[in-house]
This record gives sequence, structure tokens and C-alpha cells, in this order.
Amino acid sequence: MLTVLVDYDSGNLHSAEKAFQRMAREVGGGDVLVSRHPGDVARADRIVLPGDGAFPACRRALGSIGGLFEAMQEAVTVRGRPFLGICVGMQMLATRGLEYGVTDGFGWIGGEVARIAPLDPSLKVPHMGWNDLVIDRPHPLLEGIATGDHAYFVHSFQFRVADSAHLLAHADYGGPVTAIIGSGTVVGTQFHPEKSQATGLRLIGNFLRWMP
Repeated sequence: MLTVLVDYDSGNLHSAEKAFQRMAREVGGGDVLVSRHPGDVARADRIVLPGDGAFPACRRALGSIGGLFEAMQEAVTVRGRPFLGICVGMQMLATRGLEYGVTDGFGWIGGEVARIAPLDPSLKVPHMGWNDLVIDRPHPLLEGIATGDHAYFVHSFQFRVADSAHLLAHADYGGPVTAIIGSGTVVGTQFHPEKSQATGLRLIGNFLRWMP
């Protein structure tokens, strides 16, 4: 069993790699590899796409590595490999992003990524720090995770799903803010599970055990 964390120069992968390696050992999840090579993505049993920074910059960076997105798309949309997007890696699943203009996303889960607009003007953007999760619907990714468990967020934009059935969990930040989405073998978290202590490690372990 091989899990590949996709490296496309859009974020520090060190903490994510360590968290996934730790949980792979604990749950018998096989090997964890950080790679930018399309061949590694093609042979992966699970794929993780992290991301830090602006949506359009991350999308360009991913597309600049020849064959990488194509290998990922074939593995996920054709062969049904489980996929986890983290932060901007989750946002890129959308139909489009609205940061600095309109940028096409993968279109794997319908919706758009728009700026957070808290109803309380005292709340600052970016939404940064710990927040409680509110579970909207059950999913194997959320086994052992409950409403009120904490996760660590750092973001100014959020994924607005076109179909509410794809919203697995949200947080409250002057209104609902999307926290976890999912459709078929594709899931994503707006927060950083590798920085979310017990809740994040539980989610990573669930992903590594998940057999859709």
C-alpha cells in the first residue's frame, strides 16, 4: 500500500509527511512517499494533495510539472484511487476559484472558492487558529471525530459546495465556513490535519484505512 503526497512547491510538506508516516505505522497503512513524479502518482494507492498560498498560484504550479496533474486525474477519476486535498489542495477540487480573478479548478466536486465574509465585522480575515468542527453528515473519514472537536485553520477563502450533500463538516466563523467536503473517493479538508493534533491524526489514520 502506497500513499503519495504530491510535491509541487506549494507548501512545506515536512509536517504532513511526518504525520502521515506516523499514522501509517500506527494503522498499518503501508508506505508514505513525497513525490512530484507522475509515475509515482500513477502507482499510488492513495493520493494526498496539500497546498498553501493563493489558489491561482497553486493551480499554475501544479500544471507546470509535466504530466503530474494528468497522472493524478487518471488515478482518481478513472481508477477511483482515494484522494485527500488539504487547504488549497482541497480548494482546487472546485469548479472555479475567485481569488485574484477566476481560475478553473479540477471540477471534481462542484462549487466555487470565494472569500470568507463573516457577519461579525470584529472577526478578522484570514480565519486563523483553532475552531470547533460541526459534523454535517457521517463519513468513514470522520470515524471517531465528533462535533466540538478542534481543528487548525489558516485561510481567507472557502469552498462553497454546489450540492449540500458534499458538505461533511463546517466551522462557525461569523457564519458557516466549509471544513470538510467529500464525493465518492474524493475528500478534502480546509484545515490542516497535520497541525490539528489528535483530531487531525485521527482523520489521517481514517484516510489511510479507508476502502471506498
